[in-house]
Amino acid sequence: MEQRITLITLGVLDLARSKAFYEALGWRGQEVAETVFFQAGGLGLVLWSRDRLAADCGLEPGPATGFGGIALAHNVRSEAEVDALLTKVTEAGGTVTKPAAVNAVGFYSGAFTDPDGHAWELAYNPGFPLAEDGSLTLPDFG
Repeated sequence: MEQRITLITLGVLDLARSKAFYEALGWRGQEVAETVFFQAGGLGLVLWSRDRLAADCGLEPGPATGFGGIALAHNVRSEAEVDALLTKVTEAGGTVTKPAAVNAVGFYSGAFTDPDGHAWELAYNPGFPLAEDGSLTLPDFG
């Protein structure tokens, strides 16, 4: 298996509500066959029915609330951008779960959940510089 992720699919309870939330954050997607596709840098973020996603994975749908053991991250170019985006998240109907601050590792971050409870981190980490196109290449930790 090659080391890459091509799509991240979020199971949602209300597709229209979830699409509206991400669009309020400035994302633009395409809805096809009751599925919303967003181009997110070099990968796709997909919104799809939570029940249909579980069935497609051969699983029973779990609870629609609570931490699911995964967090998505969106790195930005400044602390001010973290603050501005957390404000926008609240205005769009998301929930700020951790106000922005310098975290234990030493970079500036905050966290929120979307209307379906999917966890996101917003972070400014000068050690993870972003390319002009927004892509991130991990540093050599050696």
